[in-house]
Amino acid sequence: MSDLAPTKACAIVLRQRDNATELLVFRHPLAGIQIVKGKIERGESSQAAALRELWEEAGIRATRVTADLGTWASPYEAQVWALHVCEVTGELPDTWTHRTADDGGLDFEFFWHPLPNAPTAEWHPVFAAAWRLLVARSPGPTAPASPAASSR
Repeated sequence: MSDLAPTKACAIVLRQRDNATELLVFRHPLAGIQIVKGKIERGESSQAAALRELWEEAGIRATRVTADLGTWASPYEAQVWALHVCEVTGELPDTWTHRTADDGGLDFEFFWHPLPNAPTAEWHPVFAAAWRLLVARSPGPTAPASPAASSR
């Protein structure tokens, strides 16, 4: 963990499916598979930033942060990420697309990645490194996904 003040907030959304923990991720049309992350605004807590970014990037209203997984000194541009598990009320679909205002409007394709499964080559390298940290710090079981879950 890093003792530095965070500059970015990550909204970690987890669900249990087929006896495995799944992580909400999205396919960025220009930069591979990622986790919801964004800038912490001046005067904003990292928890509030995680909830805001989840709304802006995924169209999801989260009710609260349920766990702080610490910070991480990312290898990208000296960013320090604050990792927050966010509670979402109701069930989210298996996949959906959300149009974000980033870079003039981009479509982010959301889906669930079984947390114990290693990232594929499609993942952005920084987010693949963050995945390793999430597996180590995540609350709850991270049993391997069943073959049925992997085929979704």
